[in-house]
Amino acid sequence: MKAVTVAVPTAEDMRELGLRLAGLLRAGDLLVMTGHLGAGKTTLTQGIGEGLKVRGPITSPTFVIARVHPSLAGGPSLVHVDAYRLGGFAELDDLDLDASIAESVTIVEWGEGLAEGLAEDRLEMIISRGDGPGEGREVRIVGVGDRWSDLELGPG
Repeated sequence: MKAVTVAVPTAEDMRELGLRLAGLLRAGDLLVMTGHLGAGKTTLTQGIGEGLKVRGPITSPTFVIARVHPSLAGGPSLVHVDAYRLGGFAELDDLDLDASIAESVTIVEWGEGLAEGLAEDRLEMIISRGDGPGEGREVRIVGVGDRWSDLELGPG
């Protein structure tokens, strides 16, 4: 496993991180996001969606559980899942994500302990609030599997 930690001072920086991540992503990639309410999971996903050039708007799928955002540029679709209200892996499995995972970029918010079984290779993203005042965050990105063995984000 390879891990990178990124300081994210503002919401705009979170979107920018999403744009940078989008440049690394391809069809079949899974991102499992963890963080408290308001941590920035959806903001990060919005940046990824912008970078992947998918149809928006990207909003939290809390009540619909999953949304598919088709590509507007011939790239992979973005499947955005909110697992917060799911009762376990069986309910996640009922979403039939494995049917679309190979041709999409799949992001599962609140997926820790639930979505890891969807793919051997994945990015696990843990978003936490910084120690200082304000909206600062820290994003720890852990690359799991051969696909992410050389995870590098480059300069911000």
